Amino acid sequence: MIVLIANRGEIAVRVARSVHGLGLRSVGVATAADAGALHADACDVTAQIGSYLAAEDVLDAAARTGATAIHPGYGFLSENAGFAQAVLDAGLTWIGPPPDAIALMGDKGRAKQAAVAAGVPVVPTGTDTFPVIVKAVAGGGGKGMRVVRAADELEAATAAAQREARAAFGDDRVIVERYLERPRHLEVQVIADAHGTVAHLGERECSLQRRHQKVLEEAPSPVVDAALRARMGAAAVALARACGYINAGTVEFIFDGTDFFFLEMNTRLQVEHPVTELVYGVDLVALQLRVARGERLPSLPTEPRGHAVEARLYAEDPAAGFLPAVGTVRRYVEPAGVRVDSGIRLGSEVGTAYDPMLAKLIAHGPDRATALGRLERALGELELLGVATNAAFSRALLQREDVRAGAMDTGLLERVLEQLAVAPPEDLLPAAALAAAGTAHPASPWRRALADHGEVRVAAGVVTADGRSWRGALRRVVGSPLPRREDDDSTGGGTVRIALDGVERRYAVAVTDDAIWISRDGHHLALATHRPARDGAATLAGSLEAPMPGTVLLVHVADGDTVTAGQTLLVLESMKMELAITAPHAGVVTGLQLAPGDRVALKQPLLAVLADGTLAADDHQSGRPLTSSPPDGAPT
Repeated sequence: MIVLIANRGEIAVRVARSVHGLGLRSVGVATAADAGALHADACDVTAQIGSYLAAEDVLDAAARTGATAIHPGYGFLSENAGFAQAVLDAGLTWIGPPPDAIALMGDKGRAKQAAVAAGVPVVPTGTDTFPVIVKAVAGGGGKGMRVVRAADELEAATAAAQREARAAFGDDRVIVERYLERPRHLEVQVIADAHGTVAHLGERECSLQRRHQKVLEEAPSPVVDAALRARMGAAAVALARACGYINAGTVEFIFDGTDFFFLEMNTRLQVEHPVTELVYGVDLVALQLRVARGERLPSLPTEPRGHAVEARLYAEDPAAGFLPAVGTVRRYVEPAGVRVDSGIRLGSEVGTAYDPMLAKLIAHGPDRATALGRLERALGELELLGVATNAAFSRALLQREDVRAGAMDTGLLERVLEQLAVAPPEDLLPAAALAAAGTAHPASPWRRALADHGEVRVAAGVVTADGRSWRGALRRVVGSPLPRREDDDSTGGGTVRIALDGVERRYAVAVTDDAIWISRDGHHLALATHRPARDGAATLAGSLEAPMPGTVLLVHVADGDTVTAGQTLLVLESMKMELAITAPHAGVVTGLQLAPGDRVALKQPLLAVLADGTLAADDHQSGRPLTSSPPDGAPT
């Protein structure tokens, strides 16, 4: 069997390793944007394709490389029944469930009917009582989903869900269900072979979510005992058996503390499958491959061993409302003692074309407290510089008493977001100054020594640090010893020991000709000697700037229009996050030269609003997130 992996990033790397572990050969696919990516090099051979979403491109790659089987990973084409059928029609082995099962479970309305027929409890539908939730029939992972708390909000919420569903799935059908307040999100891993055996591998707790996107997952759930596990497992097995399921899948439930209700079935591997692998001692990808080859399932464990917890590492900036982050990975060192499933390496370019998940950190321990502690430490030890991530945010979440006590629900994270907005420690800025002064990077403008009067002079000009006073920060470091380097690499990155106020700490640093990055304990700081050029565009004083790179989705005004304060001017989209750019005050729109579909760079001027014929002195970018759902091909 030669397995083509129709995916990218960490899941493609993960599948390739399991393929190789069975003595099989792997074929990777990569778009031009992914040329030289880690997942491409992890496979034996790689074929270039135009799009991960184009079934014909993937099938053509299989024909060109001699692949005999296709593993879809998750996202992209993984739950596309038409693609699964096309793979089978081409005479290839499909490493996934039958197309009919994919189609049935992919339609939320039909899936719910199938669950009822199989005796699985479901949430009531209709709009008799509020709140309700509008969900895309063909959707998943939070796409095409809106919570509605009053009847007069239903029409607008339905329209928004339909628009998002149509863009993501090409299908704008929705259903309306009763919305359960503060439930837990539990899911059961199932696997079935072609010989009639259907088994489950316990449950996963996935309640810590932001805008329906999972952030932390664990197995087993802290509130599920053996009896409840048996009941939920039996329900999941019954549903899988009823729809003729073969291969790995996940049945998702919501749990109100007493009863559980069917939510949906994901007919593929889940992002969080590693926590199940660690507590049950199995390789789910290897089981998928063996089932696809026609083998019988081996005897599987029936109870979990210890506890495992996973954190998703996203390229996003929590301090900026979780806007997508871009950049080049300048330093990357994975922590020891935990499993890391990663799709990046030193030099990887992180853009907005694909899902923002860079890696997953998974800790296992004999009990939940140990597993949580190991994951928290691993997030602090991770060295990833060059792009903003949610590492410090996830650490803060793990440190919460309610999370440690297992007192969680699907709305907890949204309710406590403001409490998790932890500022970088004050020592990062002066430590960066010392690192800059002591760097040995030959071509760097940071080479000049720290002056006695407490400032670093660089050829490119004054250094700025997120609007904070550079001079003030440097008062702490006058007379401090220069850093002691522990290790260094040829790219200007390394680890250093820096003493401030008599306390020495370890920092990761990366230096280029015009910037320095520094981090410790999951926190990071990026300093630049000058602001980057804005693609040569002329800047109108007081312009509203793009708070994230992305695409213009909607334009609601025209040049010369009169607008009111707070009025939505245009909507940007990046990684399926929509952000409304609003007027900071009443006035007249000027400088607008954008249309739907146009790409914009970070900090690119978009337009300006003239107040009383002149630009207001306090003009500023004004944006508010509208929706945040996983991008095309994004997992849940």
